[in-house]
Amino acid sequence: MRHKSKLINSTIAFVKQELIGAEGGHDWFHIERVYKNALLIAQTEPVDIVVVTLAALLHDIADPKFHNGDETIGPKKAQKFLLDNDVDSSVIEHVTQIIDNMSFKNTFDSNTTFRSKEMEVVQDADRLDAIGAIGIARCFNYGGFKNRALYNPEIKPNLKMTKAEYKNSEAPTINHFYEKLLLLKDQMNTKTGKRIALERHKYMEGFLKQFYAEWEGNM
Repeated sequence: MRHKSKLINSTIAFVKQELIGAEGGHDWFHIERVYKNALLIAQTEPVDIVVVTLAALLHDIADPKFHNGDETIGPKKAQKFLLDNDVDSSVIEHVTQIIDNMSFKNTFDSNTTFRSKEMEVVQDADRLDAIGAIGIARCFNYGGFKNRALYNPEIKPNLKMTKAEYKNSEAPTINHFYEKLLLLKDQMNTKTGKRIALERHKYMEGFLKQFYAEWEGNM
């Protein structure tokens, strides 16, 4: 394997190049935040930091939402990059498995069996970026990108969606809080992730309370 710092620098440069022009909630800065979150969480977890680092940096290299729902492009692109950089085969396998299995949409699959401490760290880091102030900003940025309504009281959140329904949903942005964001607090894996998620969850609850009050003209 190439020297660790050189490999990380090469990975960062590759991801930045690949994500030029990406939607604002899934751009390089999202990757950077997840990377920082992962390093923070990893301080108190028994993990291979190289695997955590590479998985965090490469986890959204080709998000299925922007590739017609194809979930295979991201792991394949990450695998090719790592192969081209002479990364150990065991590390490549671990990183691609994390990328392939860490997404929220995989919680709809009862047959998802891969787990590792490294995936738990990166998964928590990614989910932290989906909640709190930045999570709210990302949620509405993507809703605007898809030209979705902010809120429609007549369209209720679907709390029993299938994976296909989740991937193809065109519901108002507020519904996404109930269909995903507010669920993440109880799906965190690590002690650090749970602690940070609790604070960000409370922030979202406060935002929703304010949102509905303003919507009804009560503020």
